[in-house]
Amino acid sequence: MSRLPRSLSPPFRESVSGLPRAFWWLWTSTFVNRLGSFVVTFLTLYLTTQDGFSPAVAGLVVSAFGLGGIFGTIGGGVLSDLLGRRPTLLAAQSLAALTTVLLGYATELWLIALLTGLLGLTSGAARPAISATMADLVPGPDRIRAFSLNNWAINFGFAVSASVGGALSTHGYLILFYGDAIAQLLCAAIVFLRLPETRPEHTGQRGEPSGSADTKAAVPRARINLGTVFRDGPFVSLVGLAFLLTMVFGMGQIALPVVMGRQGYPATQFGLVFAVNGILVVLAQIPTTRMIRRRGRTGMIITASLLFGFGMALSGLANSMAFYACTVAVWTVGEIIWMPVSQALVAELSPPHGRGRYQGVFSMARQASFLLASLTAGVMLSTWGPDSVWCTCALLGLLSAAGYLALSRGRSGRRLEAARHAAAAQHSGTDSGTDPSITAAGAASPRGSGRRATAGETPVPPITAP
Repeated sequence: MSRLPRSLSPPFRESVSGLPRAFWWLWTSTFVNRLGSFVVTFLTLYLTTQDGFSPAVAGLVVSAFGLGGIFGTIGGGVLSDLLGRRPTLLAAQSLAALTTVLLGYATELWLIALLTGLLGLTSGAARPAISATMADLVPGPDRIRAFSLNNWAINFGFAVSASVGGALSTHGYLILFYGDAIAQLLCAAIVFLRLPETRPEHTGQRGEPSGSADTKAAVPRARINLGTVFRDGPFVSLVGLAFLLTMVFGMGQIALPVVMGRQGYPATQFGLVFAVNGILVVLAQIPTTRMIRRRGRTGMIITASLLFGFGMALSGLANSMAFYACTVAVWTVGEIIWMPVSQALVAELSPPHGRGRYQGVFSMARQASFLLASLTAGVMLSTWGPDSVWCTCALLGLLSAAGYLALSRGRSGRRLEAARHAAAAQHSGTDSGTDPSITAAGAASPRGSGRRATAGETPVPPITAP
């Protein structure tokens, strides 16, 4: 992407220029993956129409995908740190392709549920490896932009696959399983042929591998395990806030079609309303990221939390298609802001050699939150009615905003601010000869805690005040 056509507008050129070539191969892999993501999208419809299962049974089978994803994200994060990002991606995507084909031929309920869980496991294992690779490749100041472009690829690819998958299903559902598997194999081929290994070395004997955004590390690094990650207070707080906001999205996605159906809107009209989300992300993700990339992250992520919570809660007042479409637009803007900023924060809070585990825990929390939200929303709708769901969404958005504000104060804010300065120094070519992961933790930062990290602590960079 070093040479862009002169016909492109300056804002677009600014949004996509300057990122490493390897990032664009990873972006292409993500886009291909989402273009072929037919099975999960149409799995409920396939189980109820093709196999004749009841909606309740189909829902339980689909929940196995989410349960498998919870374990997959943790496993994928650990493996991407231990074995490398590249082999983890290759194994996850190849096994996902095989599982998808087998699922297409399964007829017994127990086997369908098992393969669905395995598909969630293998698909989930790729997510932290992708996020860790992106953080390795892209320098700190450009990470919001990179994660934003990746989010754009996910949403655009999903929008295309949903429409194409519907047309392909008229020729039989098996073609969807093969199409999804082929997309997974193409992703694995791109990774194998074009993507370098970016995992930083665990010993300080050599510099970072080719393609990594991190500068040379000349000192040994403290050992990172899952226990270390869960003892990282600021990061765990960030994960908890992501859990709350994902609950908002999950509850809304379950409640909105039910409420609109009770009001007499057909499924086609709900589809049009929800399509506003994908269309707006595709059209507004890149311009919005260009506007927010130089603004204070705390203010942006608090704004996103409020838009998420209260935008979803506005559905309780909606009485027309246009009103519903407006509510979707409000919380979609929150999604556009929150997704790349939160992912960049995770990358900055994690040490280079522990990014897989950190991204895995973050993905696991979101996966578990969505699964819990699906179950909770159904109970709340049948017990207390839709108003209870919308009020809970507003409350969760407010709690998240307050939590992000609190997290930006004190030691946590200073820690991440130090990490951002370290990333900016790396980007500008500054090399102090010290491992950035230790410097950002406060070992040499004038605004840090004033003490050095011991061998048993995480030498990670500590959300930030703007």
